[in-house]
Amino acid sequence: MSGPTETDCGRQIAMSATNEEAGTRVAGRVPWTEEFMPARLDDMAGNRTAAEQLLSWVKDRLAGQAKKKTALLHGPPGTGKTLSVSIVARMLDAELIEMNASDFRTEVLVEKVAGGAATQASLFGKRAKIIFLDELDGLSGKEDRGGVGAIAAVINNSRYPVVLAMNDPWDPKFRSLRDICEMIKFSRIRTPSIAAQLKKVAMAKGLLFTEGAIEMVAERAGGDLRAAINDFQMVASGRRSLAEEDVGMLYERTQEKGIFDVMKGVFSADTVLEAKLALEGAPADIEMLLQWINENIAVQYPAAAERAEAYDWLSKGDFFMSNARRKQMWGLMGYGIELAAGGAALARRGDYAFARYSFPKRIGAMSKTKEERGAKKELLLSIGRDAHVSKKKAILEYLPYIEIITQAGGFKERAAGVPKPEGQGGASVAKPEGGSSDQRTDDGPREANPRTRSGRRPKRSGASAAKAGSNSDILSWLDDSKAP
Repeated sequence: MSGPTETDCGRQIAMSATNEEAGTRVAGRVPWTEEFMPARLDDMAGNRTAAEQLLSWVKDRLAGQAKKKTALLHGPPGTGKTLSVSIVARMLDAELIEMNASDFRTEVLVEKVAGGAATQASLFGKRAKIIFLDELDGLSGKEDRGGVGAIAAVINNSRYPVVLAMNDPWDPKFRSLRDICEMIKFSRIRTPSIAAQLKKVAMAKGLLFTEGAIEMVAERAGGDLRAAINDFQMVASGRRSLAEEDVGMLYERTQEKGIFDVMKGVFSADTVLEAKLALEGAPADIEMLLQWINENIAVQYPAAAERAEAYDWLSKGDFFMSNARRKQMWGLMGYGIELAAGGAALARRGDYAFARYSFPKRIGAMSKTKEERGAKKELLLSIGRDAHVSKKKAILEYLPYIEIITQAGGFKERAAGVPKPEGQGGASVAKPEGGSSDQRTDDGPREANPRTRSGRRPKRSGASAAKAGSNSDILSWLDDSKAP
């Protein structure tokens, strides 16, 4: 067992500005992540270079010399992103305005809270502010509509440095933010660095420990220092010493990995099991991962034989996945994953070669048509309500005919630019009130159901068009959506 020394304890206690006060509290009630929070960048267990890059950018931004208007800290949880911002603010005597995704879910809230803080002077007499928007990954779809655009507006109008933090910056919804950001990457903290920090905590708490116990806690944290300290506090609670058998209850944490790390893990795997395990902790569902594999097979394998074999296995995996969804035989999904990921890996001939993986073009194309698909979905729901049919039936039996009729000008027809019927001498055909459709025009023979050369009815105008539009709100809406 190792024990604390006076020098080590003194160094660790100096790291925390609140350690002396926290030590007087009831044991176990104060989170050790707060009690032993570093007070200087030099005391950080990892990512010191990234933290120093942030400090340099904030100084340049305050001096008006920064090339980018904001800094974006990205990396896995527990790697020091939030801690770095706190230390930098304290070092520069700046007021820290911190918000997370739950605080700015809409455009109005962003402008009201962050927008005001970014343009007003400090209420505490500080010479500067740092606006910190954390956990941007929490922004999602309809709930946070307008949030990203409002954040970009705050950045452009802010008098002070704005710092963003997220786990995965490559999400398509953050594309507009990436272009104006100084990208600062925070990597997973190495296991030896985590172990060294845990030893300092143990010495400061007067806890006896074995090297094996410390290493087990550090390894199972998966590069997340915050999680390691929380786990360490849990297993050490109520103990005077800690051995390997005392930490056996801890499970290895499955950490979320970046999508590019996932692709590297798949294509560099030597076995099917390795390729399958590489997908664990991915920041996307299995459907999205298959799209990534499909897109990057051609990137990873320039040779035709390797590429053909990888696509062959991917198609077999996709067959199993589609049957699992269609027949709700979810047990088939395991086979589909192994065939797709394992086949992509085993198609490699020779050693793994680095490749620059790219975002799936199909997903990019779908994001461009998101509004159009949303409008179509809204229309189908409207058809279903009015016609009392399911969405599936509306797609198969109603929508094709509605599209044909709409393209033929059957709904909400316009009078402008309509060809005149042949032989009518420029006169329009009108149906008099109470009369038949077979009526003689002023300067031509009798016409029955006049049509243009293309076989379409001439478009009506005025009250007639309004009447046609009022007959069906759904069809009028569809006609409007297709209008240029």
